[in-house]
Amino acid sequence: MDSIEKSNEKISGPPGVFESKDPKSLIAPEKGDLASVPPYSTFTKAEKRLICFLIAFAGMFSPLSSFIYYPAITSLSKDLHVSIELINLTITSYMVVSGIAPAIISDLADITGRRWVYILTLLIYCFADVGLALQRSWPALLVLRMVQSLGISATISIAFGVVADIATPAERGSFVGVVLCGPNVAPSLGPVLGGALSQHAGWWWIFWLLALLSAFCLLLIVLFLPETSRMIVGNGSGAISWYHQTTFSLVRKWRHDKSHHKSEDNPRRKCHIPNPIACLKLLFHRSTALIVLVNGIFYMTYGCIQASMSTLFIQLYGFNQLQAGLIYLPFGAGCAIASFLSGHIMNWDYRRTARNHGLVIDKVAGDDMAKFPIEKARYRSILYPVIMSSCCIVGYGWALHTRTTVAVPLILQFLIGGTISVVFNMCGTLLVDLHPKSPASAQAAINIARCSLSAGGLALLQVVIDGVGVGWCFTLFAGLCLSMLLPIWAVQRFGMIWRKAMIGA
Repeated sequence: MDSIEKSNEKISGPPGVFESKDPKSLIAPEKGDLASVPPYSTFTKAEKRLICFLIAFAGMFSPLSSFIYYPAITSLSKDLHVSIELINLTITSYMVVSGIAPAIISDLADITGRRWVYILTLLIYCFADVGLALQRSWPALLVLRMVQSLGISATISIAFGVVADIATPAERGSFVGVVLCGPNVAPSLGPVLGGALSQHAGWWWIFWLLALLSAFCLLLIVLFLPETSRMIVGNGSGAISWYHQTTFSLVRKWRHDKSHHKSEDNPRRKCHIPNPIACLKLLFHRSTALIVLVNGIFYMTYGCIQASMSTLFIQLYGFNQLQAGLIYLPFGAGCAIASFLSGHIMNWDYRRTARNHGLVIDKVAGDDMAKFPIEKARYRSILYPVIMSSCCIVGYGWALHTRTTVAVPLILQFLIGGTISVVFNMCGTLLVDLHPKSPASAQAAINIARCSLSAGGLALLQVVIDGVGVGWCFTLFAGLCLSMLLPIWAVQRFGMIWRKAMIGA
């Protein structure tokens, strides 16, 4: 986290990207005749670390709630005296709500602020978990799973909004990498925890664990998460109402009142009802639509690999339930490591792109994206994870088809998880850069597309495996991923042109 943030130093110079005759110069001049400008964010390094930890912790629950549930399907079916198909319907309903709810909640977060939306959603989620632990009927299970999804599905989208609030474009990549470590690890921890609890304590303890963890997270957010929305607090130094403040933010306000930073103007917005269609309108932007398509195809592949993993290893290698849960760990380790490293890669790509175009980075006030080829910066290195993930997916499918030693598919899982996570992070960060005023809504648009594609892929997955075999099935997925090089090239080549045309329209 030391490399996350270095932005509280004062600097003189105009906001935005400075033109530079020396392409090797990447640091804005510290002294000059130009007027001083306020920093992009007045949150300190320690405060940003705490914010990143809290939103990563909250974001972990959305994928964790989904994957921790899978090992309990058989137990739930027996105890509630219903078929497996009906239990699977509770999974489908969870996914449907998780695709729709962020469109409403993320727009609410962009309008009213991040802090209270986090508190509200975690409160709903915690009560739903308690209800799920106590219920003993299928209708209650179905309804409460939908309420659970309603409460927690938007936390990752809101996290991108928080990152956009506190991090300049030059440092945003590393923030995204750190924040997504929590959500990327959860899909691997979930099956292990779910299998152990379901086998040794009972399926209801899955929900008690989620309730306890979410209650602890809620307490931390109530006590320590400051409001970050730039529509409310500006760069962090703006005056805010008491209900937006915490003990932590009051201390910060007292400290910054003594500084000489100028507070940004905080425009007031009229109150209005959250619009779930707002995120869909973003899909009419050509670059946004292509970014969402790339992310959606890779998420569909990611979801199908994860969903089929335990079943395939039980069938092909004779694993028991606990072993089938443990095989998710390499995938999660790859996701976590790559998520952290991808942030540094994106920051490095940003600096290289600025150097190549003779631009100087302003790490304090932030860069003017109207002059910066951000599409080229974010997608500068994406070719490598796309090609590598496609090759590894092909190898993974045929390793399972030939029933090679179990070490081979596990190593390939690690590589697949890592490379796909890099693609996710690059797409998500670019989308925030393109929509800085509504970053959470932009992520909700991605969420709708990837949940829809994932649901479709999962519905056809077993049919394809039965029809052509596991080897050719994953070869098909790899081909789809590799075909995303075309929209990636289009965004790199024409993205800035489309963006300027949209601004001028």
